[in-house]
Amino acid sequence: MGKTSLGQIGIVGNGSWGTALAKILTDNHNAIHWWVRNPESVAFLKKRNHNPHYLTSVSFLPETIHPSDDLEYVLNNCDTIIFAVPSAYAQRVIESVDKSLWNNKKIISAIKGILPDANLLLNDFLTEKLGYDLNNYAAITGPCHAEEVAFERLSYLTFSGINDDFATAVSKVFNNDYINTTHNHDIWGAQFAAVLKNIYAIGAGIAHSLDYGDNFLSVYITNCYREMYHFLDAHFEKVHPSNERPDFHTSAYLGDLLVTCYSLHSRNRTFGNMIGKGYSVKAATLEMNMVAEGYYAARGMQAISKTFSIDIPIATFVYKILWENMNPSDVFLKIEKLLS
Repeated sequence: MGKTSLGQIGIVGNGSWGTALAKILTDNHNAIHWWVRNPESVAFLKKRNHNPHYLTSVSFLPETIHPSDDLEYVLNNCDTIIFAVPSAYAQRVIESVDKSLWNNKKIISAIKGILPDANLLLNDFLTEKLGYDLNNYAAITGPCHAEEVAFERLSYLTFSGINDDFATAVSKVFNNDYINTTHNHDIWGAQFAAVLKNIYAIGAGIAHSLDYGDNFLSVYITNCYREMYHFLDAHFEKVHPSNERPDFHTSAYLGDLLVTCYSLHSRNRTFGNMIGKGYSVKAATLEMNMVAEGYYAARGMQAISKTFSIDIPIATFVYKILWENMNPSDVFLKIEKLLS
């Protein structure tokens, strides 16, 4: 395996997003170690050279992927780890091995959610619980659907990290003719925007199933962005006022919100659509056979917004539908009154 500027690269997680990132890296001539939880999936990848469950049209050259169900093995053989496990399971994965195995790694987060047991972003969990050096951390945000990466449709990735050299290096490793990349220093804002847009996309799906039209949806998303901007702006002022102020009117913030609320590829929009049709959370999750990050994010953001005393009323209404079993039709009558 040839080394990149990031050293040996590993991916933890083999869902659709992890598989899309594996495609980008291997298309860019990087061989990867790849932690895959299920031994049967490991065997399938080794024999057939594609993921049996996610983005099955994507084939890998056998010499570019080294899948294993042994997490310690992958960590011991890599300098940089791309963490692509759904947020609901992230803490369990981190704590399944000795914390020293994470502390000496560069970590790139591909999570678009909050660790639900701790109500923390991945970087805050690593620093608070493991004493991790944040200079070795970067986060990936979109707008970028895994399904469009599979078809090599032009997509955009933003890499956020306080260490400019590291964020720049990561950006270069992922850039190619179908992936445009950029980087900034806004770890917290970029990740919170990714968390919030998933919640708002669930709301967009619910609205669609309740037969609200495009006119309403455009106003709904406009107000969601206003709420997102308010949260990011207030969080920046309260928690990181000395840092370089980011530009929130860019693709990593507004663009990702738009595509997640509108696209048929959006699992959060699809999840919301099913909730609006009367599915229970459990039934919708089983039907989709994948995790909608916005479900756990809705609860986590309630705790975070209270911690920082920042109101997020639309996200709160979505939370009430998902976690307090409020009737979607009744809630959207209340949301109507918020919009302008």
